[in-house]
Amino acid sequence: MRFLFVFAVASAPLLAATQCDNLTTVGLDAAIITGAEVVQAGAFTPPDTGNGRGGRGAANNPYKDLPSFCRVHVNLKPNSDSDIKMELWLPVAGWNQKYEAVGNGGWAGVISYSAMADALRSGYATSSTDTGHVGGRGTFALNHPEKLIDFAWRSEHEMTVQSKKIIENFYGNKPRLAYWNGCSTGGRQGLKEAQKFPDDYDGIIAGAPANRTALALWVASAELKEPGAYIPPAKYPAIHKTVLDQCDALDGLKDGLIQDPTRCKVDPKVIECKGADNDSCLTAAQVETVKKIYAPATNPRTGQKLFPSLAPGSELGWAVLGGPEPSPIILDQYRYVVYKDPKWDWKTFDFDKDITRSEVPAYVVMNSTDPNLAPFLKHHGKLLLYHGLSDPNITPIGTIDYYKSVADTLGGAAKISDSVRLFLEPGMGHCGGGEGPNKMDLEGTLDQWVDKGVVPDKIIASHSTGGKVDRTRPLCPYPQIAKYKGTGSVDEAANFTCAVQ
Repeated sequence: MRFLFVFAVASAPLLAATQCDNLTTVGLDAAIITGAEVVQAGAFTPPDTGNGRGGRGAANNPYKDLPSFCRVHVNLKPNSDSDIKMELWLPVAGWNQKYEAVGNGGWAGVISYSAMADALRSGYATSSTDTGHVGGRGTFALNHPEKLIDFAWRSEHEMTVQSKKIIENFYGNKPRLAYWNGCSTGGRQGLKEAQKFPDDYDGIIAGAPANRTALALWVASAELKEPGAYIPPAKYPAIHKTVLDQCDALDGLKDGLIQDPTRCKVDPKVIECKGADNDSCLTAAQVETVKKIYAPATNPRTGQKLFPSLAPGSELGWAVLGGPEPSPIILDQYRYVVYKDPKWDWKTFDFDKDITRSEVPAYVVMNSTDPNLAPFLKHHGKLLLYHGLSDPNITPIGTIDYYKSVADTLGGAAKISDSVRLFLEPGMGHCGGGEGPNKMDLEGTLDQWVDKGVVPDKIIASHSTGGKVDRTRPLCPYPQIAKYKGTGSVDEAANFTCAVQ
């Protein structure tokens, strides 16, 4: 008996390698498995993309702690103009019988290896796609509407369908549960899955959904069109300090964090230069720039609100959208998708006559703003939304507005509270980082919610400096915020409770 056990253990790697190799013979619809090989524990390094990162023999390999897995390469071709690459990683041992797909950032164009590695470490079978093109620019979309659809939603759905088939073939059974985990473009992708393919996933983590608006052009028009309006980054700290001075204590606690930026009414005129211009003050023109950046974008002719702008608290990251040129991600949207002219000049954009053109469905096919999540909830799906309140790339106010639209559509916040929750992170930037607590176990929280029925009433987040945790704080489901109990350190989560302000 002991001999048989030893033989079984010794033969396990050989069996896994055989099963992995055999995947190349699996037949798929509109897809082909181009390779499958077992990667031994600690042996994975990402391919060299030609940018100096990755490649065999890369120093300080962040993947050296990965367990052994079957690495599957797949080409997806749902359309004659499609050329979608994806990878699926299958744990050789310790599979938790669950599947987690991971999202992309920006214009995608790469496999999200780092996010896949995190999922693999937790025992998930995991996949990622380049969404149908190579490189992080939007040039691929010029005169290729089908490739734009691949990027928008088709690549993610096709990846999901094929991944589940391959998982079943490798392990002999389907994944018991399927999750999506993404932020920015990945957050938008997750929402698109919930809205368009409600049966694909049992649980979705969608952070800072990157729905396309003309926000970058709004900020650029404030900063770059008029002489003297541009705000150099050296002035950002002074603006940020002014915002905290005026808004930090609105939640009842002065702790360097703004918990509800919608209540913050900033008056930048208080730091208008009284003498010579310097980094601690704003010129009169720069004061007007700050006012416009905070104000919702409006049609200059009708006054109609078009979309929300950046939130107070985001000032330290304004260089992302604030110049000296507009965000290249959005410039590509207008040059290669909307106007189909690589030489299009952003300064010609008119927020009256051009805004309608930029919102044509064919041009914003990737946007995931449909509030009707009824089919996803009928499938018993769970949606965990999150957004950093100091995000300088994508305004958190847009995510708040989307959550409210879902609640209004489905009968109110109470009706959706067991299935849809939004967590806002004071002081956190775009998908992480920032002055506030920005590390939290979203994956574990979603898994407990979906698999065990534990509805997340709070998520503990932490902030570290020099690798040492120096603050923890509960993140609360919107519209609740973390309220200080009145005693104990303001840097310890135990001294806060979640309540509506």
